[in-house]
Amino acid sequence: MLEQDKNPFKNLQGDLKDVPPELRKKVMDDVATAKLIMELSHLFTGSFASIIEGMLNTKSKKEYK
Repeated sequence: MLEQDKNPFKNLQGDLKDVPPELRKKVMDDVATAKLIMELSHLFTGSFASIIEGMLNTKSKKEYK
């Protein structure tokens, strides 16, 4: 019962420890790779919707005004 009454978030207030440099480098490289993949996928797939919409649009630009 006493163990359940302890607040686990109070343990988070302790000193932060530095991570090993090789682990930090690996995580940063993985994040950079993920960001690159997301940007490339957006580059190739993000404009498909507007291209298809433009191809299917039958109204001329004069009718919009």
